[in-house]
Amino acid sequence: MASVAGNDLADSVTVADLVENIRLDVIYGDDLLDDREISTSDISRPGLELTGYFNYYPAKRVQLLGITETSFAKGMSHDELLSVMRQMCQPETPAFVISTQLEPPEELLQAAKENQIPILGTKMTTSRVLSNMTNYLEGQLAERQSLHGVLVDIYGVGVLITGDSGVGKSETALELVKRGHRLIADDRVEVYQQDEQTLVGAAPAILAHLLEIRGIGIIDVMNLFGAGAVRSETDIELIVHLEAWSADKRFDRLGNGDETQKIFDVEIPKISIPVKTGRNLAIIIEAAAMNFRARSMGYDATKVFDQNLNRLIQQNSNKKSK
Repeated sequence: MASVAGNDLADSVTVADLVENIRLDVIYGDDLLDDREISTSDISRPGLELTGYFNYYPAKRVQLLGITETSFAKGMSHDELLSVMRQMCQPETPAFVISTQLEPPEELLQAAKENQIPILGTKMTTSRVLSNMTNYLEGQLAERQSLHGVLVDIYGVGVLITGDSGVGKSETALELVKRGHRLIADDRVEVYQQDEQTLVGAAPAILAHLLEIRGIGIIDVMNLFGAGAVRSETDIELIVHLEAWSADKRFDRLGNGDETQKIFDVEIPKISIPVKTGRNLAIIIEAAAMNFRARSMGYDATKVFDQNLNRLIQQNSNKKSK
């Protein structure tokens, strides 16, 4: 599999995708879902618009109506509400979503039918469906970067294994899968930034569950090891860079290095591991993931070693002074 790196444009999302992934009900417009595209992850709650203020109406957003909006609409006259709903039903408006299993106003149904805009419903509260739709759309519409490497879930830690071609990344991933860990992506990892502190990695659809081993070819990890051996995506929390052993290269021996790699706006901790004949890379990377997890929970073996060393130095100093 050829390696690819660079930035990819975000994929488009249709209303049909939104319905399927958020599990929304279709009140009107079953045949319109595939043709309506969503281009922004922002969701609009049209409060001011119901009062007739359309100077800054975000027509390209999904329009979400909850208890507040529908209650306000009930106090409006038929002609006034129909006029507002017709202004809200713009050609670029993807869909309307009605939360909390509420009935959509008849005026909205009429205006939506006139302009061929789907109306969706859900049992979820307004806050819940807003959060679910935002998270889904941000993940789908975020800018993506393709990185050369292998992404594995090790004890719940997303580890991105990088290194030159032929250094043994895929073979190491295979050994990790055999040890009970889960493969996310081999060779090419699609990365996007979920928020200010979180990077998410996934496999391109064409490479999902596949692993290339030199001398064997491409193997299907899910077919060979079962569904528990793969994941569709995971947060990237640690980068392990494999480097060919060199006597001139200095590697961190005590674990007190603070090397990081910046991807988008997120700094990810990075460690470099020398590759040398006889080293079991899978076990070393497994230990690195466990050590990272321990440090994130407050235990730092390097600090413990420093404390023990300082204590020993102090004891020896006290003995000499007596």
